[in-house]
Amino acid sequence: MSQKPLNKIGAHISIAGGIENAPKRAFDAGCETFQCFTRPPQSFQAPIVSHETILVFKKAIEDAGMKSFYIHTPYIINLASIKPGLRHTSRIIIRQELDRGSSLGATYVMTHVGSHKDQSEKEGIEKVIDSIDKLLDGYSGTTQLLIEISAGSGAVIGDSFEEIGEMVKHLDGMPGFGGVCFDTCHAFASGYDFRTREHTETLLDKFDKSVGLKWLKLAHVNDSKFDFDQKKDRHEHIGKGFIGLEGFRELLGTEAFRNIDWILETEDDDRTNDLEALKKIRDGK
Repeated sequence: MSQKPLNKIGAHISIAGGIENAPKRAFDAGCETFQCFTRPPQSFQAPIVSHETILVFKKAIEDAGMKSFYIHTPYIINLASIKPGLRHTSRIIIRQELDRGSSLGATYVMTHVGSHKDQSEKEGIEKVIDSIDKLLDGYSGTTQLLIEISAGSGAVIGDSFEEIGEMVKHLDGMPGFGGVCFDTCHAFASGYDFRTREHTETLLDKFDKSVGLKWLKLAHVNDSKFDFDQKKDRHEHIGKGFIGLEGFRELLGTEAFRNIDWILETEDDDRTNDLEALKKIRDGK
């Protein structure tokens, strides 16, 4: 007998025409929850989310029967930059996203922390910790911040459990800090295999020792267009990449992953099949 599902499955949803359109768009796509941007992903500028928009959005969430949704920060965030101005702007944007998330009812805002280019990894991580400390100073909202695991390309920070763990250790207990978003494609690209039971057990043991499984709060579930440990972040549809269906069954079948929501970030062209594949895995089919 399969275990009772404890999580919801959704996808990253477009906010074209306004964020208030996202809940119905997610529902129509077969999602049980969803993730979205609140601004263009390559821009520091953000449309105003008015009180009226918030009310319409919350009504749409209620009509869709959803209990949760998530926000992703823009891709241009770099909390580790050697440029003080970019760090400052990145902090402002994340704080804005947390405040917007609290108004809209988002559970988490997730972010990539950035790159330590032109400095040491240690200096970069110190800047990230300092930046998050500053942006959460005085924060009292309901939406919490998650650090997302990265794919390991170039000088990116957060591609190893050790780096994630170091940041989490310093942020533990800080109001507004929620934990970690695990991305299957990113982890696979960074050298963490989970295509067999043995590999999955090793991965979870490493995560628990370096970070702590209690900090695992959300999963981005994407297959990979590139083979293991290639340091390339290229999402593929579920079961059609180098991770494969068995890999997802092994990882997502664990208690740690059955207790958190799964968010697809694959292209729209085959998203319906991706959602169905994940629901079958969750339901033990």
